[in-house]
Amino acid sequence: MRSVFQARVYRGLFALVIGATLLLSLQACVPLMVGGTVVATIVATDRRTLGAQTDDTAIELKVAGRSSKITGDKGRVSVASYNHVVLLTGEVADEKMKTEVQKQVETIPGIKSIENDLVIAPVSSVGVRSNDALITGRVKAAIIDTHDLYVNAFKVHTDRSVVYLMGRVTEREAKLAGEVARNAASKISKVVLLFEYIDEDEAKKFVPRQANNKEKPAPAPPKTDDNGPAKPTAAREASEK
Repeated sequence: MRSVFQARVYRGLFALVIGATLLLSLQACVPLMVGGTVVATIVATDRRTLGAQTDDTAIELKVAGRSSKITGDKGRVSVASYNHVVLLTGEVADEKMKTEVQKQVETIPGIKSIENDLVIAPVSSVGVRSNDALITGRVKAAIIDTHDLYVNAFKVHTDRSVVYLMGRVTEREAKLAGEVARNAASKISKVVLLFEYIDEDEAKKFVPRQANNKEKPAPAPPKTDDNGPAKPTAAREASEK
C-alpha cells in the first residue's frame, strides 16, 4: 500500500516539474500599466522552440535517472540541457565511472553534443551546493539588471563555484553576459561560455516590443502656469525595467 502511495507522489511531482518548466519558458503576454492604461506587451522569451524546450526537459530527466544508477552514492551528476546540448557536472569516484556515465548519456536520442565536466572527487556537501544555488540566483539577477540582456535567453548552471552560461546569443551578448557573470558574486572561480551563436537580426526577433501601439495613451499636454509660459513635463525613462 505504501509503495503505491509513493508511486503516485512521484508521478505527481514529475508532472509538476514538467508543467512548471514549460510554463516558465513559454512566450507570455503580460499587462503593463502605462499612464492608467493597461497595455499588452510581448516579453523576451526563451529562444528555443517549444519542442526543443520539451526535449531538453526530457533529456535532463533521462540523464539524471541513468547516471544515478551508475554512480549510486559514490558520485553525483548534475545535468543541464539547452537546445540538445548537454552539460554534465558533479563528482565521480574514478575515470571509469566518468566514462560509463558519458557512454550511457550518448545512447539517449536527440542529443547534439555533450560537455563532460565531471571531476574525480568526493561528493560535494550540501553547503557547497547551496552556495552554487546562491551564485546562480545572483548571476540571473545581474543579467536582469543589465541593459540589452534578457534573462530568458540564458540558462545559468553553477557547480563547485564554476558558472556555466548556455543559450542562443549574439557575440556581443555573450561577451557582455560573461563580464556580468564574473562580477555577480565574489566566490565564483570561473565562468564557462557554452553558447550557440546567432546574428543580430535574429536576436532582434526576441526583443520585447509594444504589442499594440494604438492603445498607447497620448502624451499629457504641458502644464501651464497662470503667471508664466508653459512648463514641459519631465521625460520618463525610456528603458524602464
